[in-house]
Amino acid sequence: MSGDQHGDRSIREGDNEDYDDVVDAKPDRSSRFSLFGRRKKNGEEEQPKSSLSNQYRIVTPTFQYNMDYKKVGKCIIINNKNFEDKTGMGTRNGTDKDAGDLAKSFKSLGFEVCTYNDRSRDDMEKLLKQAAEENHSDAACFACILLSHGEEGLIYGTDGPMAIKSLTALFRGDKCKSLIGKPKLFFIQACRGSEFDEGIQTDSGPANDTLETDANPRYKIPVEADFLFAYSTVPGYYSWRNPGRGSWFVQSLCSVLNEHGKQLEIMQILTRVNYVVATNFESQSDDPRFSEKKQIPCVVSMLTKELYF
Repeated sequence: MSGDQHGDRSIREGDNEDYDDVVDAKPDRSSRFSLFGRRKKNGEEEQPKSSLSNQYRIVTPTFQYNMDYKKVGKCIIINNKNFEDKTGMGTRNGTDKDAGDLAKSFKSLGFEVCTYNDRSRDDMEKLLKQAAEENHSDAACFACILLSHGEEGLIYGTDGPMAIKSLTALFRGDKCKSLIGKPKLFFIQACRGSEFDEGIQTDSGPANDTLETDANPRYKIPVEADFLFAYSTVPGYYSWRNPGRGSWFVQSLCSVLNEHGKQLEIMQILTRVNYVVATNFESQSDDPRFSEKKQIPCVVSMLTKELYF
């Protein structure tokens, strides 16, 4: 985007006009603004003029998502184990254990769980489009779990890769109205590249709701708000799975959910998952190139409140 903003006014320092918002596209030192008032020379803060109240609404929310709905919500698990030869991708042994354990864990949290095995790109998009078009008015949130091969920004259907964003965008606020203001959780077990984490030796330690959509006054929220993406690994890296015991991330997630899922907030849960994966796992392989590697999951949150199941 260019640095020109429609409707921008050139403002000299010291002018008393209201300041327009600008975008971080190109440095523009001619305009400075503050939501919280300007500082006078004597150090006191001058409150914004009352005309700004047209631009900024004061909202005093309770910082927890309202879970007082008829249902916790739907959890869709897409479990891709077998892939067409043309993809060059091997069978993901151990993923069925992951899918089964996840279904148990999310059911115990109150989710209605639907598992779909070995789905093509079109199937995956159709499944999630259908889910996004459902009425979630009586549900507190939505969860989706993708178990597959992947690359950075991509997840594999049985017939090849597709953009993760093409699936998650179906649930944006402007596309899925009945989930506006509600948490939309995506858990993604897949590689995000082909780098290895060699690890580093440490020298200590062991290995009511004023923001509901029907609230008054009406207000706008970003269409990308209230999403959470919990990735099994950081961008650029492999994600590890044991053919017998399942993947490091999913097994750690299930373990923490089973023990603390109804007590801890979601970020506390996922921070513990990070700790378990980081400290309890190290790869073992006859091939030294694949041995003694580590992994750290990655949480990307656009949640606007605390989430307790």
